Amino acid sequence: MRMRKKKHLNERWEQCGGVFLGWLPDYISDQRDQEELAEKFDCQKVFGNNNPVCLEIGCGKGKFVQQLAEENPDKNYIAIEQTANVLVTAMERTEKSGIKNLKYYAGKAEYLEKILPQKSVELIYLNFSCPYPKESYAKHRLTHPLFLNIYKNLLTDSGYIKQKTDNKRLFEFSIESFSQNGWIMQNVSLDLHNSNIEGNIITEYEQKFTEMGMPIFYLEAFLKK
Repeated sequence: MRMRKKKHLNERWEQCGGVFLGWLPDYISDQRDQEELAEKFDCQKVFGNNNPVCLEIGCGKGKFVQQLAEENPDKNYIAIEQTANVLVTAMERTEKSGIKNLKYYAGKAEYLEKILPQKSVELIYLNFSCPYPKESYAKHRLTHPLFLNIYKNLLTDSGYIKQKTDNKRLFEFSIESFSQNGWIMQNVSLDLHNSNIEGNIITEYEQKFTEMGMPIFYLEAFLKK
């Protein structure tokens, strides 16, 4: 179902030029003919430095990634989101804050390789990604082997992934997918909030699920050397 456009979406979007990097190539949307496609990412050009780059795929309204950027000024953050109505809220929040080490792309993860250079990302965050529960849609899950191959190309030699989800089936699928495709996992937790894992930043969805008494599943995945 298509989401209704927020009021004055185009005008609001135009005011976020300082944090918007562009539409990922091949991203199909109503905005395609009106917006510039993104240029190839250049860290020095975008951020004015060559600090490590971290990526959140599916940032929602941006609360999580903005807090990360605020707490880690020595790192650069890129967030992508495919829903324009949601992304504009994230960008407005960042524009208002004045944060300089956070920028946004609009689009889907399968097109990231057309924008980001190989071995350019230190850390990828997958927070509460759509579980696509029907097996016929499994290839759309962000931990499907098709996506893991993309991440392998984007991550630095010491790079890794952090995943959080409320969906047990997706978590089990992810563990199997990582295991069968050359990844090593650590800090695997079936209840993040009752674990010894430190430094967790709570997302909007996470707050909602936690208040409902639902456990949060968590893992970190590294490529085998």
